[in-house]
Amino acid sequence: MSYTLGIDIGTSGAKMVIVDKFGKIVAETIRAYPIYHTHPGWSEQDPEDWWTAVKDGLQELFQTFDPSQLKGVGVSGQMHGLVALDENGTPLLPAILWNDQRSHEETDYLNNVVGKETLIQLTGNIASPGFTAPKILWLKKHRPDIFAKVKTICLPKDYINYKLVGELVTDVSDASGTLYFDVRNRKWSEPMLKILELHPDMLPKVYESYETAGKVNEAAERVTALPVGIPVVAGAGDNAAGAVGIQIAEEGTVMVSLGTSGVVFAPQSTYLPDEFARLHSFCDANGQWHVMGVTLSAGASLKWWVEEIQDGRYDLLLAEAEQIPNGSKGLYFLPYLSGERTPHNDPYARGTFLGLSHQHTRGDMTRAVLEGVSFSLYESIVIAQQLQIPVNNIRAIGGGAQSPLWLQMIADIFGLPVEHWVSSGGPALGVALLALRATEGLAAFKHAPVGMNHIFEPDETRHKAYQKRFQQYTLLYRSLKDAFSQMYNLEKELGCSHHQS
Repeated sequence: MSYTLGIDIGTSGAKMVIVDKFGKIVAETIRAYPIYHTHPGWSEQDPEDWWTAVKDGLQELFQTFDPSQLKGVGVSGQMHGLVALDENGTPLLPAILWNDQRSHEETDYLNNVVGKETLIQLTGNIASPGFTAPKILWLKKHRPDIFAKVKTICLPKDYINYKLVGELVTDVSDASGTLYFDVRNRKWSEPMLKILELHPDMLPKVYESYETAGKVNEAAERVTALPVGIPVVAGAGDNAAGAVGIQIAEEGTVMVSLGTSGVVFAPQSTYLPDEFARLHSFCDANGQWHVMGVTLSAGASLKWWVEEIQDGRYDLLLAEAEQIPNGSKGLYFLPYLSGERTPHNDPYARGTFLGLSHQHTRGDMTRAVLEGVSFSLYESIVIAQQLQIPVNNIRAIGGGAQSPLWLQMIADIFGLPVEHWVSSGGPALGVALLALRATEGLAAFKHAPVGMNHIFEPDETRHKAYQKRFQQYTLLYRSLKDAFSQMYNLEKELGCSHHQS
């Protein structure tokens, strides 16, 4: 029996899984690491924390599993993060993460001076503070002393690949989220590199996700016990890897991930970006493309409400919400605790309850949080349908998908069946399967086990009622958009802005 290893560099921790040649998980572990918010709106991690977590996790796995049986490795990770390395491959500063908001001014420059039409033409996307390109411009402007020492730039999972193989490599799915990648032609965008004043030698070599990009070297073997010489595939961004793990490849079946952020992942057989870039257009891990919608605070909204505002009892609060009628008695929640990505691309937006009255209870507010996140995700579904991308059924994963209440709500709001997929491996499973494809062939990859647990069917009466509430929900953001930016400017003037530039 041959086995492959998948490693995922998530926002909260590194997950590692080992699968057999049939794609079944035989061992797994996770190692947590901190996230640092050193200034308002900043979000950082130490890349060495990622590497330490990987080494510690592998040490645990190899106490009961013989590493000599491993035939391949794949790495996935949180997208968009900026990792800047010096000539020795050492990080020059903490990684600036996907949910960091400091580069909003650089984002405005890219969208308004370089121009959205130019960005869409070159990359299929417009700028967002989450993407890598604005972070690079921020670093050049605010820390030129550090930028002068930058030899190479990579993404979080690429740093782990570098530690394993000794070379900087990346894959098409992760590179798609940088805003300097030509998504149509699956290569770095030379015009964007000129705009950013980056030399191509500063960037990793690009591979398809399932291609072998290197082999475990002797330095990695010494500290991890991974067999020297086994292939390491290029890997994938976390959402593309997660889609592989639950067999999202063909048009029509759409992934919804309810993690810290919420993701709508809709496969495309041909490259067809949204002309208004309301959704992201990225390469996937299977040689095709996908559009993706992102709600920055999905599970994070529920976590904030339950743990920061309430007493931390998820079961109790969700049970209370289940007793509340659909619509939360006219109460709405906009889940913009960290600004928003799609479709609004607005770093100034903020979380908001609207419609509060004396009649509302804690249960109403909990349900409104769930409905607000669901409405935000539904905006991406509606746009995908407008782009004539088939959306026939939903496969739901992530921590939030453990709630039957939330999944039934999504089925009713979307008007589509929602399959709950039990995928304990997540993105780590996906890249382990990509490594399986590289070592055992496409047939083994396609016959990996499935993990559907339950199907939540939509109720047509509830769907029609939710349609009317959704129309009201979309009006609320448009009504508050200018107020959000005015609030930001006022707080900046008073010296207590939630953003830091």
